Amino acid sequence: MFSLQTIFGKGDKFYGLLEQSAEAACESARALRQLISGGAGAPGMAAFAASRQREKALAAQISEELVNTFVTALDREDIEALNAALYKIPKTVEKFAERYAIVHERVAGVDFAQRAQVLEQSAEVVVEMIGELRRGLRIDPVRKLQDRLQALESEGDRMLVATYRTLYAEGSDPMKAMLAKDLFELIEKAIDKCRDVGNIVYSIVLKNS
Repeated sequence: MFSLQTIFGKGDKFYGLLEQSAEAACESARALRQLISGGAGAPGMAAFAASRQREKALAAQISEELVNTFVTALDREDIEALNAALYKIPKTVEKFAERYAIVHERVAGVDFAQRAQVLEQSAEVVVEMIGELRRGLRIDPVRKLQDRLQALESEGDRMLVATYRTLYAEGSDPMKAMLAKDLFELIEKAIDKCRDVGNIVYSIVLKNS
C-alpha cells in the first residue's frame, strides 16, 4: 500500500525536471555569448543543437510524466506552461546561431556581445526562479528575481535602441544594417522568452501565496 507521502513525493520529480530544463536553456545562452566572443574555445553549431535536443528531450519527459503521474507538485497547467516556455529559449538561441554562422562576416564590427550578456544574465535569473519553486513558493525572493528580470529586459531594450541609432546613422551599408537588425531581434526574442518564464513563475507564486 502506498502512503500519501509516497504519492506526493512522486510529484516532486517535476521540480528536478524543470530545473534541468532551465539549466539547459542557460547553457544555450552561455554558448551564444561565447560564440559571439569568438576565440578558439567558441562553440560550434553542434553545441546549440545539442542544447535544444536536450531541452526537447526534457520537455517530452515532462509531458510523459504529466500523463503518468496522479499527483503533481504544481498545477498541471502551470507545469505545461513552464515546459513550453523553457523550450522556446534554446530554440530561439539556436536560430540566432544558425543565422550568425552564415552572415557573421557581413556584420563584422557590430557589437552583439552586450545583448548576449543580457540574455545570459536573464537565463541565469530564470534558473534561480525555477529553483525557488521547490523552496516553498516564497513571494519575496521571487518578486526580487522578477524585478531583476524586468530590469535586464529594460536594459536590453535601451541597448537595442542605441545600436539601431548607430547602424541607421552610419547608413553606409543597408544590407549590414538589415542583417544586424534581424540578429538583434532574435536575441531580443530569446530575452522575451526568459521574461515569459519569469512571469509564469511569478503568477504561480502569487496564486499559491
